[in-house]
Amino acid sequence: MNLALFDLDNTLLNGDSDFEWSQFLIRTGVLDRELFEVKNLAFYEQYKAGTLDIHEFLDFQLKPLSRHSRKVLDAWHQQFMRESIMPMITKPSRDLVNQHRNDVCAIITATNSFVTAPIAREFGIDHLIATEPEQRNGEFTGRVAGIPCFREGKIARLDEWLAERGWTLESFENTVFYSDSLNDLPLLGRVKHPVAANPDATLRAHAEQHGWRIISLH
Repeated sequence: MNLALFDLDNTLLNGDSDFEWSQFLIRTGVLDRELFEVKNLAFYEQYKAGTLDIHEFLDFQLKPLSRHSRKVLDAWHQQFMRESIMPMITKPSRDLVNQHRNDVCAIITATNSFVTAPIAREFGIDHLIATEPEQRNGEFTGRVAGIPCFREGKIARLDEWLAERGWTLESFENTVFYSDSLNDLPLLGRVKHPVAANPDATLRAHAEQHGWRIISLH
């Protein structure tokens, strides 16, 4: 039995679903462009630089979910999938996922599960480990539930997910994790086969230094 873990943004996707969700809400007039676009761009640059304060970002990202009903949000997400996400899914990404059809597969992402669950379904990946927005009576509160699935938090959330199923990483003959980001170095260091997919400069240098496989999906 093998385990294949996939980061989502800028790995399986040729773009960032978290960033694009805010841009979608700005473009459709749900969020005020003047107030939100500069912040969204700033948070994205901090993420790429490895300096993001995840709790500050989640306060920004999850608050809009609490201002609208789940029914309205789901309708917006269908439009978001068509307009923003489908153009970011490449054939090499689909082919990579298909190569692991006989393995246990999971997307593991810092982006919240409201944004990412439909994307995981589009890829045909059954398991999603993501940052979880807090819900009350089926509606979002604007807060995060549990540990954000980010940096070392990805390891904690993965360990929880494995334990729920009676597994550890050592339960698997092979473990592979595909990621583009320096933010995933903690988890990349835990699997047997770390793969730098479309890596940023920091991850590429680390991968070259340690002899990790480097691939392009875009």
